[in-house]
Amino acid sequence: MLALQLLCNGIVTGCALGIVAVSFSLVYATTKIFHVAHAGVYTMAGYIAWSMLRFGLPAPLAFLVALVACTVVGALIQALLYARLERSRATHLVVLIASLGLLAVIQNILAAVYTANILQFDLPWGSRVFTVAGNVRLTVTQLLTVALSLVAYVGVMLFAHRSIQGKQIRAVASNPLLAEITRLRPHRVHVYVMAIASALVCLPGVLVPLDFGLQPYGGVTPLLTATIAMIAGGVGSITGAFVLSIVIAGLQNMSLLFIPGEWSIGITFFIFVIFMLFRPTGLFAAAR
Repeated sequence: MLALQLLCNGIVTGCALGIVAVSFSLVYATTKIFHVAHAGVYTMAGYIAWSMLRFGLPAPLAFLVALVACTVVGALIQALLYARLERSRATHLVVLIASLGLLAVIQNILAAVYTANILQFDLPWGSRVFTVAGNVRLTVTQLLTVALSLVAYVGVMLFAHRSIQGKQIRAVASNPLLAEITRLRPHRVHVYVMAIASALVCLPGVLVPLDFGLQPYGGVTPLLTATIAMIAGGVGSITGAFVLSIVIAGLQNMSLLFIPGEWSIGITFFIFVIFMLFRPTGLFAAAR
């Protein structure tokens, strides 16, 4: 029964990581920017929601404010930072360093304003426990995480393949030069993509801290794991990023049956290296 509980917890974690991976994949596949500052937007979402709750806003409205704020911040990051670096012909290394610098700025501002202590959400309903599939116990927050993550994944798939804007994004990701010639305005599309990705990462950025609390430097590990899932799933594959996130989180949790918890991330990296040796293009490289 412990194994089943760990597996279910892994699926919950994997769904949250899946949205981080999908959002990061959208940015990287379209802009070719390794957007490390995405971890800062992820962390910022939780703090904004926490602050709105402290101001007396109801939970849905507080979460909506966080989503809008992250969307705006994502668009500004692209328009005011990455686009300017691109116009100045900055190298990928310079862009990466700028993104790392922005992440450090966001983290330290959050630490200065809220302190580095763990902050808990005052939402009693979030910790209410339900028993499912026998004796497996999941909180309301965990059930919401799975449900909303699946809805977000399906929404992104429909947006990417059915909407005109989604097809424009895929065209820019596939051939930026041709997109420029055909007047798809890649620079404007990049802003849209960054805004959409920042809105998506707001979902796990709020839901995960409902269970584990807020920390200013807590977004790096989820982004790192999500990046592994994105690469293993196939860069640009929405399905690959989401599915591999669940697989990786499930393996991490199940490994707790055999090894101490501090070794679980190491096992993940080991599996990733072995996987890349035999499938360097990713598991879903052809699934777009």
